[in-house]
Amino acid sequence: MDLQEKRLFVAMELSNKKWMLGFGNGSAERFRTITARDQKTLKFEVKRAKEKLGLPPDCKVVCCYEAGRDGFWIDRMLKQNGYENFVMDPASIEVPRRARKKKTDRLDVKKLLKILLRRELWGELDAFSVVCIPSKGQEAETRIHRERGRLVKERTGHRGRMKSLLALHGILVGNPARAVIADLKDWDGKKLPSSMIAELIREQERLRQVEAQIKLIEQQQAAGLADPQTQGHEKAVKLKGLKSVGLQTSWILSHECFAWRKFANRKKVGSFVGLTGTPHSSGDLNRELGISKAGSARLRALLIELAWGWVRWQPESALTKWYIDKYVRTGNKRGKKVGIVALARKLLVALWKYIEFDIVPEGAIIEA
Repeated sequence: MDLQEKRLFVAMELSNKKWMLGFGNGSAERFRTITARDQKTLKFEVKRAKEKLGLPPDCKVVCCYEAGRDGFWIDRMLKQNGYENFVMDPASIEVPRRARKKKTDRLDVKKLLKILLRRELWGELDAFSVVCIPSKGQEAETRIHRERGRLVKERTGHRGRMKSLLALHGILVGNPARAVIADLKDWDGKKLPSSMIAELIREQERLRQVEAQIKLIEQQQAAGLADPQTQGHEKAVKLKGLKSVGLQTSWILSHECFAWRKFANRKKVGSFVGLTGTPHSSGDLNRELGISKAGSARLRALLIELAWGWVRWQPESALTKWYIDKYVRTGNKRGKKVGIVALARKLLVALWKYIEFDIVPEGAIIEA
């Protein structure tokens, strides 16, 4: 028997209550449904599939599933059991272009099994994209800045609600967390209604709690950079040495992009954040549809914000001069906004070279 025939291929369609499993050996298929997260039944079904498909008990098992809500614990569990596993990027999986598409768990797992076979048996490495898997520690570190991001949005919501309520009575305050609600008066010179005061006080308590939690997280981040213990901390410290790169920017870039992800070239760096172009060329038609936006939206927004700061605080750098010569001196306001996206892509590649190969961006200022 050929070595390729001695492998069991397993595709997994995950949901909250049930897992649909698709087994194949390249010529025959078998489908089973088990309770979600039932590892004992999963091992039994793998063993049973080997018997039904005529494979030896010690044959290699190759699994796959789509990245999603369940995260990466399934990948670690499968590898601990001796199985090879691929976590697929859902955006890379081909879908039919009909107006109405059939959608069932069985059809989905059959599709996953088919493209897994295309990759493993027929060598189509571009059949799907594989997600990079962090370690438990690296994954835990990403939770810090993501939690802070949610808290910042929550803080903005609390502040906006308090200011809107006070605007109903003609009152304008700076930071609602520091306002003394009970002493505020409306435009008639009278105190606010008691029900309004009670609501504002409750809202203010939630706002103060959120602000305290944000401050605690920022202190934790600052302590991590003051005494770096992980690769993510070390790379964040290195990034923070560049003028215009602050604590949050360096932390997010390091832990989301550079700490545990590896890029083969600058094109893959740009495509990871969705800042690569989308050409549309067919026959006489030749146009550009803009950036793909297929990567990390969190990093894309951060990089565009960083690009504006880079132009301001790194005026002598080659990247800033390139941006000014090509987009600013034309006098086109829209051109500045379009150009800042191009600068963000170039800046990300420059930071990648700085982190991986110690190539300082030309003309950039490094603070002591």
